[in-house]
Amino acid sequence: MSASTAFTAAIVPAAGLGTRFLPTTKAVPKELLPVVDTPGIEYVAAEAAEAGATRLIIVTSPGKEAVAQYFQPRPELEKTLEARGKTALLDKVRRAPGLLAAETAIQEEALGLGHAVGCAEPNLRPEDEAVAVLLPDDLVLPTGVLARMAQVRAEKGGSVLCAVDVPLEEVSAYGVFDVEEIGEDDVKKVNGMVEKPPADQAPSTFAAAGRYLLDRAIFDALKRITPGAGGELQLTDAIALLISEGHPVHVVVHRGGRHDLGNPGGFLRAAVDFALDHPEYGPGLRAWLRDRVAD
Repeated sequence: MSASTAFTAAIVPAAGLGTRFLPTTKAVPKELLPVVDTPGIEYVAAEAAEAGATRLIIVTSPGKEAVAQYFQPRPELEKTLEARGKTALLDKVRRAPGLLAAETAIQEEALGLGHAVGCAEPNLRPEDEAVAVLLPDDLVLPTGVLARMAQVRAEKGGSVLCAVDVPLEEVSAYGVFDVEEIGEDDVKKVNGMVEKPPADQAPSTFAAAGRYLLDRAIFDALKRITPGAGGELQLTDAIALLISEGHPVHVVVHRGGRHDLGNPGGFLRAAVDFALDHPEYGPGLRAWLRDRVAD
């Protein structure tokens, strides 16, 4: 198994109600809210495609059809833009449909991340020995950690997860890994996971960061776990079950930046960060921010 063929299918759980963004999310799925001028889910899809995915399985819920529609071509719109000579906008409109082939899986009830991932199993093909799972609320910057994770799976087999090193006082907000050093920079063996532990009980400060490269065995494990925290099927419980049965699990520690799009505050920080780097909006925003902060 080579790193380049470690996976071709990427699952993006996008069935949530987006309650922290109400009332906007009554009509607009959270995943389509723009970070400057591009929805967060497009950034995630581009990351998956960059790492080798050719298929995007969007786990959605009834009423959120717009998320999948975003990845479909719009011939009439494209024709209009082309006729008006708006080539830059035409390129933007064509960008998402050109990344990979998008399809949907339906999660009828919000029963947890593990349940959402399990809903994608019927979409898999016989050759899908592993799948990537990318949480659309997490923007991991710069991109590239998935490719590193694929390389680790090629070398060690099993499942590979992304971790970030968080301050001890923040660990209670995360799933935290119990890790063992194996003598490789930023690659560690996982012996267990604890969901949202108190700081004084955390096995480490390495926390799950919304990127998973999971062996297909995860789907069998998801069928054998029972509801955990919040009465939901937790993906971490299924991973813990695999670990207990000798399935190799490793983490790659990501040392770059990260944005949490799951709440308005984090979303605003991401938008400002991306806008500051934007050639059209950056200079004016930077000057305005200096004046605004000074006030």
